[in-house]
Amino acid sequence: MLTPRYGRLDLKAGRVEMTHGAGGRAMAQLIGEIFRPALANEFLSQGNDQAIVPLPAGGRLAMTTDGYVVSPLFFPGGDIGSLAIHGTVNDLAMAGAVPLYLTANFVIEEGFALADLNRIATSMGAAARDAGVPVVAGDTKVVERGKADGLYISTAGVGVVPAGLDLSGDRARPGDAVILSGTIGDHGVAIMSSRENLTFETAVLSDSAALHGLVAGMVAAAGPALKLMRDPTRGGLAATLNEVARQSSVGVLIEEAAIPVRPQVAAACELLGLDPLNVANEGKLVAVVEARMADALIEVMRAHQLGRDAVRIGTVTRDDQHFVQMTTAFGGKRIVDWLAGEQLPRIC
Repeated sequence: MLTPRYGRLDLKAGRVEMTHGAGGRAMAQLIGEIFRPALANEFLSQGNDQAIVPLPAGGRLAMTTDGYVVSPLFFPGGDIGSLAIHGTVNDLAMAGAVPLYLTANFVIEEGFALADLNRIATSMGAAARDAGVPVVAGDTKVVERGKADGLYISTAGVGVVPAGLDLSGDRARPGDAVILSGTIGDHGVAIMSSRENLTFETAVLSDSAALHGLVAGMVAAAGPALKLMRDPTRGGLAATLNEVARQSSVGVLIEEAAIPVRPQVAAACELLGLDPLNVANEGKLVAVVEARMADALIEVMRAHQLGRDAVRIGTVTRDDQHFVQMTTAFGGKRIVDWLAGEQLPRIC
């Protein structure tokens, strides 16, 4: 069904056409009727090819960029729009930065349903408002049918790291505590259950969420005792801990019994032949902190909705081989290695 050229867009049955990316009247209409109202804020409404935004005095600038190609576009607990906001905010937050502004680029396939595009843009706008981090500029491109699998989103984010705060992957030291903010594997299993039409007695929802509020409380509580934070997305907890071990030239020893995994996630992983340690998360973080502050930090985290299941899962060790090891439920030890290959493609 062709989109009306000069009337309002048909947001129920209309489809994206090549003209919506051509820079003319149709493109202006697409932006004006879908993206501008969904993402509305004072900076975007300036309508320029860039956004002029204020920056707070002091601190250091943090920047990040990311692309989102998740399949399916809609999944239990979220969609590509909210995921793009959460993922970019979290990349800034892991440096302790206060996220300030985002930009977004949309690559849309010809024939994509306007109803779905409007739903995604609305979800994206709601996630940005909930996070308090506006999308201040954007770009839209339309490609031929079969060239984009529906929709891809790229984002960039800017934030400010407070003066005196230094969180980096090379700061872990033997004796430091390793803390996890909650259950692992929720996002990856939610995506896979949608792809494979799996059903469970209790629904598995993506944990996609913006973590900067939780991080702010952690930074305030732990101060310089907080060494680093990472969000265990692609490659899961295993990849994140191996990255830390390599960057800091240390080992990590974790306890299998301490790592929280929802029963339905564990069952799904067993059914699909997956290891929860390798499954992606989009609303969890790993923190390394001086051992003396571990209990106090966990208490602060548990007071926040996104950290209520926070737990100490292990310790940084001295290890010239930089291995991540896990004490199993049976009392033995095994190496927790990097994921070999792509376990769950198109996860974010």
